[in-house]
Order: sequence, then C-alpha cells, then structure tokens
Amino acid sequence: MGEPRRREERCDRWLAGGRGNRAETYGALIWLAVWLWPLLGPVIAVARGRVDPVLPAAFGLLAFVPLYLAVMTLAWRDQVPSRRRLLAMLAVLAALGLALAAGYAGQPDTWLIPLLFVAVSGAAALRAPVHVFGWLSGVVLALVVVGMVRGVAGGEIGSTAFSTVMSGILVFVIRRMNLLIDQLRATRAELAEAAVAQERMRFSRDLHDLLGHTLSVMVVKATAVRRLAERDPALAAREAGEIEEIGRRALVEVREAVTGYRERRLSTELDGARKALAGAGIDVTIRESGGALPAAAESVFGWAVREGVTNVIRHSGASRCDIDIDVLGEHAVLEIRDNGTGDGDATAAGNGLRGIAERVRAAGGTVESGRCPDGGFRLAARIPLVVEPQLVEPEAAGSRSR
Repeated sequence: MGEPRRREERCDRWLAGGRGNRAETYGALIWLAVWLWPLLGPVIAVARGRVDPVLPAAFGLLAFVPLYLAVMTLAWRDQVPSRRRLLAMLAVLAALGLALAAGYAGQPDTWLIPLLFVAVSGAAALRAPVHVFGWLSGVVLALVVVGMVRGVAGGEIGSTAFSTVMSGILVFVIRRMNLLIDQLRATRAELAEAAVAQERMRFSRDLHDLLGHTLSVMVVKATAVRRLAERDPALAAREAGEIEEIGRRALVEVREAVTGYRERRLSTELDGARKALAGAGIDVTIRESGGALPAAAESVFGWAVREGVTNVIRHSGASRCDIDIDVLGEHAVLEIRDNGTGDGDATAAGNGLRGIAERVRAAGGTVESGRCPDGGFRLAARIPLVVEPQLVEPEAAGSRSR
C-alpha cells in the first residue's frame, strides 16, 4: 500500500497547479514540437547517409532533441527543484550543439541549426536580461566562427545568425510575458485574500461596536428595572419597554452589519449617547461647532461616539462626560472626555479603541487616547474633511482600551 500511495502523492504534486497549468504545459510541448521543424534538414541528411561519419551525427541528434525538449519544458514550467540541474542540462545541450555544428557544418543541409536551438534554450532558461544577451552573443559568435572555419557560405551564416538572434529574443519576450502573467495572477489572488480579510475585519468591528454599546445600555437599564421593580412598578415597566425597543433595534443593526450597509449617523448617535449616559447617571454636555460634516466623516465620528460612550459607561466610573465636535480648517475633530477613575477593564487591551483607530486611519485621520493630567480619560479623533479611504492592516492599538 505504501508504494501506490507515494505514486499518488507525486502525481498530486505534479498536478498541484490545476488544469490551467497542465493545459499550459501541454500547449508548450506542442509548440516546442512544432519548433523542431528546422532540424528536418539534418535529420533527412542523416537518414539518407549524406553526412560522414553518419553514426556520430545520428547519435548526436538522438541525444540533442530529447535534451532540448527537457530543458525547454523545465524552463517553461519553472518548477525545477534545483536551478543548478537546469543550468547543467543547458551546458550539456550547448556542448552537444556546438559539437554537431563544428563536426558537420559545410556538409549537405545546414548543421548550424543546432546552435539556434541552443540559443533558444538559453533564452528560456536564463532569467536576467543581461545573461540572455550574453548567451545569445556567445552563441552567434560561435556560429559565425564555426561557419567560417568550415567554409559555409556567408549568406547561409548570416541568415542562420539572424534567425538565431530573432528566435532567442522572441522566446525571451514570451517567457517574460508568461512570468508577468503568473505574477498578475498571484497579485490578484493576494488582493482577493486582502479583500476577504478586510471584510472580516469590518464585520468583526461592526459587531463589536454595535453589540458592545447596545448590551451595555441594556445592562444599565436592566439594573434600573431591578431597583425600581418594587418601588415604582410603572417606571420599571417603562424601562423594560425601552430594553425591548433597544433589543429590536439591535437586531436590525446586526442585520445591516451583516449586509455591509450599516452607516452611523452622527446626530442619531449623539441622541443615543445622551440617553445612554443619562440612564447610567452620568451628566453629559455635547457641543458642535464649525458647520456640517461630510457623510463619510459623519459616519466615522458616529462609530467613534458609540464606542467612546460605551467605554465611559462600562469602565470609567465617571459622573460627567463632555463630547466636543469641531470643524477646524480642513479637518474635523471629535473629543470625548470624562472625569472617571478608569477602574475595571480600563487598562486591558481590547478591540474597542482598536476598531476606532482602524476606522479613523481608513479615513486618513489620526486617533489619540489616554489619561488626562487632571484625571479622567480623553479620546480624540481627527480626520480630513475630504475623506480618502485607505486599506489598513489590523494592528494592536497603541493606547489603553476602555
């Protein structure tokens, strides 16, 4: 059972590139076979015994053709375990082609043609343009010298040299195009993965911001209901009704977050912040100055207000919270301050401030957060009025989570 299993694994590795790569390989093999037609002249000359000695020529061609196909196939697929092996095969091919040309040039049918295949193989196997240029120059020089020494006509030498140079350049250009196409495919796959990662980040961030705020408000109101249940049943019932309304609204918001259409209106979030802070027994002052905000900036600030107020309710232990929104020149600034002590989870790393920072950076802005010198906590977000969305990578927030 072990040997069939190993053969199956080797087959799977060979087919790992998928049907597209296999089709490209088969197409390359057919293309290479078509390219062998210039060797028909030497092959016919050997078959008819028009060269002397015939046996070395026959064995030389029988070795040259499979070696050429092997070099070109490996170079084209670019799946060679070791570049040294490919270069060694290329060197053997060059030596064999030079031997055939030097031994039989000047006899019936052109024997300079093997050097053309040597040039093409080097253009496919070598990667750097300067190496390919040097290889082609060396092959053409060898072709000219061999042709002159063996008494080949100048016209034949010139035409073969020209064909050699053009064939090598053509193969090199096609090979480079093939590599660029592979790079584009890899880049497209990376972009697709990045898009998926960004969508996951958005979904995780939206759920955290939506449910964190909503559940915090529901906990505050549930605590109030428990305290009022015996003393003021009517007020407790009203608070319980608000909990139900908040829960229904949370369901809608989660559905919108799933579909990706959720945007935070700043005015709505400020009203919600006022009610949530008041329900938690925290005095709140909201100031707006400097004019209206663009829709994109308003959405970013809306998320920031929701998360910032959630942190104040959860962790600050504050009795007062100030929210300031100013339009200063080409930037808008949001600042949330409290007078709390920041007990509990205030010093633990979390996703809240990280989510705010990612949203603000995506809008081209910056975030500052930390303790105030006179006590309390301050969160400030600054974004340009002309928002240019950017692709941001997830990273740990540099400030304390609230």
